[in-house]
Amino acid sequence: MMTEVLEVVPLPALLLVWVLLFSLVGLAVMRYDKRQAGRPGKRRIPEKRLFLLAFAGGASGIWWAMYTYRHKTKHPSFRIGIPILTIVHASVILFVLIRFLPDIS
Repeated sequence: MMTEVLEVVPLPALLLVWVLLFSLVGLAVMRYDKRQAGRPGKRRIPEKRLFLLAFAGGASGIWWAMYTYRHKTKHPSFRIGIPILTIVHASVILFVLIRFLPDIS
């Protein structure tokens, strides 16, 4: 199944779409959680779930949302962990791009 997908869509494109999709979801989830934070008695998104979303590919969206909505910026685990995950994701994308794109020269 995966080999058929890779024949149609190259791995770098799949990876970029994956990270973009999860980043947009991360941005939206952080916005939702920020709105819920100001309302007493409303359900919030657990921090573990936010980190799971970041680990799955949404770190850059969550990082962007942290400073756009001023949400979770005082938590050291978010201030340090989310940028590290973003750097790891960017490194993986760069590696895949270098490894799987045809030689341009």
